[in-house]
Amino acid sequence: MSFAVRQATIHDLDLVAPLFDAYRQFYGQPADPGLARRFLAERFQHHESVVLLAVDGQGDGIGFTQLYPLFSSVRAARKYLLNDLFVASQARRGGVAVALLREAADYARAAGAVGMSLSTAHTNEAAQRLYESLGWKRELEFREYSIAF
Repeated sequence: MSFAVRQATIHDLDLVAPLFDAYRQFYGQPADPGLARRFLAERFQHHESVVLLAVDGQGDGIGFTQLYPLFSSVRAARKYLLNDLFVASQARRGGVAVALLREAADYARAAGAVGMSLSTAHTNEAAQRLYESLGWKRELEFREYSIAF
């Protein structure tokens, strides 16, 4: 399958929003196309994230990743959080995730970032193998904590 990866803009909402909605459903959220569209539109309008979009030869969206800018106080430098990565079921095992991850790393490097981070479910062993095959290292030095509101 032929595809290309490019940075999405607000004009790509019709391609990205269904993928984002499917991604949320994968993580147990109810389908809500309107919410997906509004959420992404706000990120684009306020320049709060970078969305990289994989598009097949027919111009259909088949995958995306979303990066959020962060800063390392210790290193006094920019980093990115790779928060979302999703490939449509019909496009899986075709190199789309690898291409999205590589494009994300290229984008972050070009933006002067000193690194990227991501998290994934302990049970998502396929994703862990993919990340590690591309040079990502499991964080062993720090424990992560969260609090829900």
